[in-house]
Amino acid sequence: MKEIDFKNLDRTKNWRVTLYGKPGVGKTTAIKYLKGKTLELAFDDSAKVLAGMNIDGKVLVMDGEQPTNEIVEMLKVAKAEQGNYDNLVLDNISALEKNWFIEQGRKSKNGISNEIQNYNTWTNYFIRMINAFYKLDYNILITAWEFQVPITTESGQTFEQYSPQIRDSVRNTFMGLTDVVGRMIIKPSTGERGVILEGNDGLFAKNRLDNRKGCKIEDLFKWGDANVQTPSVPTGTGEQGKTETSTGE
Repeated sequence: MKEIDFKNLDRTKNWRVTLYGKPGVGKTTAIKYLKGKTLELAFDDSAKVLAGMNIDGKVLVMDGEQPTNEIVEMLKVAKAEQGNYDNLVLDNISALEKNWFIEQGRKSKNGISNEIQNYNTWTNYFIRMINAFYKLDYNILITAWEFQVPITTESGQTFEQYSPQIRDSVRNTFMGLTDVVGRMIIKPSTGERGVILEGNDGLFAKNRLDNRKGCKIEDLFKWGDANVQTPSVPTGTGEQGKTETSTGE
């Protein structure tokens, strides 16, 4: 336990951000906008898109055959490198979840199918894992694919809500621990890449680091910067380019 005077609290120290969106929308490429030195833990093969970019840091690439053991080794490296890097990137947790279940299936009786206990084990494993990373002295960026989750409002209406692609048993806890959850999209009319930071019935998003409802991807990590202008960013429930409302302008 540590004691901190309220006047000394720092909202943006060691922030935790999750970016989710369709494959290819630019989640991994967003790493180039991080300030300082970056350690990336790549759970899939998407790190190659960063080739040739002027990024200060290094990447550890998981081969996916034994993700449980590899996560332990990656966590050890991340602990040892505290102080040498400003940012830690977990890219992406949807791929990690998929690889973890494939690994467990190989251990089953038929060598393919997952068993009932695997699902309970994943819940405990993931929460313990994400807590271990969140205790480290880094700014942390996490990426995920998107999918749609059925939700029911208090009035009884049912919606399909865009959300990070991860199992129901851990999603709410994970997103509750995270400071910012943003859906990354491409604006069809301009090709501009942006992030929705305010949620509604049609998508999950949150921002407890500043008051922006959306921004360009290159401005995402400029927390509380008065010079950052909020662009017109779709916030509706449909596919990219078919939304009805926007923030900012």
